[in-house]
Amino acid sequence: MLKTYFSGLLTALALLAAVSSPAHAEQKVTVYAAASLTNAIGDIAAQYEKAKGVKVVSSFAASSALAKQIENGAPADVFISADSKWMNYLQDKNKLDKASRHDLLGNHLVLIAPKGQSFKVEMDKSFDFAKAFDGKLCTGDLESVPAGIYAKQSLTALGWWNAIKSRIVGTQDVRASLAFVERGECAAGIVYQTDAKVSSKSDTVAAFPDTSHDPIVYPVAAVAGSQDTAKDFIEYLASPEASAIFSRYGFSLAGH
Repeated sequence: MLKTYFSGLLTALALLAAVSSPAHAEQKVTVYAAASLTNAIGDIAAQYEKAKGVKVVSSFAASSALAKQIENGAPADVFISADSKWMNYLQDKNKLDKASRHDLLGNHLVLIAPKGQSFKVEMDKSFDFAKAFDGKLCTGDLESVPAGIYAKQSLTALGWWNAIKSRIVGTQDVRASLAFVERGECAAGIVYQTDAKVSSKSDTVAAFPDTSHDPIVYPVAAVAGSQDTAKDFIEYLASPEASAIFSRYGFSLAGH
């Protein structure tokens, strides 16, 4: 009888070990981030995994698409948006840990062209932008994708909107706009400075004045009900190691 008891105890302990061990090994954090952060967050995630032993699962898309996914129950722990609008959208629906939210990064808006096909542009209301190039202008969807929203603001502020709006192609996210320009399917594109910086198949034509659009801000927050690793990852994003990566890709650090 005693032998049977110990045998049962050993079996129970073995089952407990089998259940608890994988749970520890599978510690992870799921990050939903704006498409323009693809390279930077990819590098930071690799660095974080090495330093913390926590797996980072990243999903990149337009901030609007990610916010809708989170609203519908997608298993995100951390959300990094390319504007405040979509962060506010989730906060208003009580989908965020409000205390964890803060502005993380800044960026700039630039005009690009396919490699070797640049053209002259003057960022002034007196300049006839529509006649500066032939073909389509690519940017993010003008109503939902942050890059497209900023682009429309700039084009309007410079007095160029009415003459060019019929030639604009709105894409699902800013990296799709970049790809269209790189392939020559669009003669020009409006993307972030950081997107242009990682592209070897496009040229930066000019930078839009920061005063021509709302400030480009990337807020970050933990998703409501997220794992404990979410806040730790968010803290890591402000570390000197992560800040160095953001700076290398051309992002400005909030508060700097």
